[in-house]
Amino acid sequence: MENIASNVALLYKKAEQYSKTSLELLKLQTIEKTSDVISSLAVVISISIIVGMFSLFVNIGISFFIGNILKNNALGFFIVSGFYFILGIIVFIFRKSLIKIPIDNLIVSKLLRDKNSSNDTEKF
Repeated sequence: MENIASNVALLYKKAEQYSKTSLELLKLQTIEKTSDVISSLAVVISISIIVGMFSLFVNIGISFFIGNILKNNALGFFIVSGFYFILGIIVFIFRKSLIKIPIDNLIVSKLLRDKNSSNDTEKF
């Protein structure tokens, strides 16, 4: 009788350790996936800022160039801003397919990537 009680107590202790370890593993996996998503978005944001700054200076140059051709710098800036106004309307119309869906896909693929790769390693 004492042997059965000690086995049940040992089983309870092992189950408790397993649940604590599983919870800790889940926490670490969540942290890893979150940091992967955040770092990927930080890279995209950093590149976007660099491209934006480059684009800003190129557009200022284009505005001055068009202004010199038309002999009116203000008109050059209005033409370039009109181009971006039309581009903004187009992006607004297609915002789901151009912005939302690719970002959603990036986040979902980053969150599910580790799950798929860990299944591959378990097979070996």
